[in-house]
Amino acid sequence: MSFIEMLNKKKVVLFDGAAGTEMARRGVDASASVNLTKPEAIELLHRDYALTGIDCLITNSFTANRISIETKKMDLDIRETNLAAAKLARNAAGKNQYVFGDIGPTGKLLQPYGDYSEEQFYENFKEQALILNEGKVDGIIIETMTDLREAVCALQAVKDNLDLPVIVSLSFISAGKGGRTMMGNSVKEIAKALDENGADVVGANCGELVPDDMARIASTYREFTDLPVIIQPNAGLPSLVNGNTVYNMTPQAFAEGVVKCIENGAKLVGGCCGTTIEHISAVVEIVKKL
Repeated sequence: MSFIEMLNKKKVVLFDGAAGTEMARRGVDASASVNLTKPEAIELLHRDYALTGIDCLITNSFTANRISIETKKMDLDIRETNLAAAKLARNAAGKNQYVFGDIGPTGKLLQPYGDYSEEQFYENFKEQALILNEGKVDGIIIETMTDLREAVCALQAVKDNLDLPVIVSLSFISAGKGGRTMMGNSVKEIAKALDENGADVVGANCGELVPDDMARIASTYREFTDLPVIIQPNAGLPSLVNGNTVYNMTPQAFAEGVVKCIENGAKLVGGCCGTTIEHISAVVEIVKKL
């Protein structure tokens, strides 16, 4: 069954949780380089999430685009890194689980605010998407975007070159008055632009919002699009404890917040920063009871 067929049949589709903060909790740096230096740790993380009973895993390739790697002066082979990311998630996925190739932002700004053109961003995302596709992912998730223009560049790069379902998720700093990203984009304009450019799923992840606020974002999306909505909240707001970033929301409280997102229109849900295997397990259990 294809992902789209499954999406049309199921009431709620479950994604995994955080990679970066969860790997840090396990004492391992979760940058893209770990796909090559400590593949067993990444595959174990994927396997632990898979065993909770979710539907979809996301590859550890969030920062593995050329612009991000080169501007950070990381000595990484882009092709090797993304192929490894896809392979590790695929190895961990069960028979009826899907793997989504993760494309994150470049970390740079488009002209006139930055030095990059839309064409450069397009080629950057095209390269990564083609490699992830070669790694046999079932779809692409473009996530944690704060600039709608960058998100559209990534979406066009995937849709123009691949026949795969594409999820596009932006990061919000406010939920009121239509919601806003860091670059000032509202849910209304995001929904319109992503719909027009062929997104299969739209939504929100990460950002500066607790799960209850993300439920408001889900509700706002429902006002402006008929596309399925994905919501992947953080485990509350971060705090600094002894120099470490800590997320204190309990798995049960997180799961209850995710249920509010579902009640407000989210069809796909998962977790972002601070979420653990326990948080996602709590979501799986509470969704079973819906």
